[in-house]
Amino acid sequence: MGGTGDGGLVLSIRRMSEKDLGPLTALLADERVMRYLEAPFSPERTQAFLAEAGLCEPPLIWAVEDDDGFCGYVIYHAYDDRSMEIGWVLAPRAWGRGYATELTGVLAARAHATGRDAVIECSPSHAASRRVAEKCGFIVSGTRDDLLVLRLSAP
Repeated sequence: MGGTGDGGLVLSIRRMSEKDLGPLTALLADERVMRYLEAPFSPERTQAFLAEAGLCEPPLIWAVEDDDGFCGYVIYHAYDDRSMEIGWVLAPRAWGRGYATELTGVLAARAHATGRDAVIECSPSHAASRRVAEKCGFIVSGTRDDLLVLRLSAP
């Protein structure tokens, strides 16, 4: 998918591979990471998730790397007929460094380049994700499956 860098950060977004299983397992087993998502994943569940979401065609998730290697993944796939769902799941070492804001901007721009809106779903209690979305111009457009739906319409 390419790299970021417009905001001064150097992040790389790339396709997932089998070599991501180890760091992805650690990420998705971390209770801090999974707090607003779902129960932490077992190694077997992570392996199935990687196959179903990261190694599929087209991928639903993409690996994110910084200078220190794998630091999480982004979500980028069709949400509905006019929108792309975007999001991020980052390792605690990447928190507070501006990565989520940078990734949100890059993914929203990619969606808009195809004429689509960008949508973020998050738990209503996850203030940090909502703050990032709103900082990037997303507005709450409703709820779906008990999640807030924030939308940034294509220009």
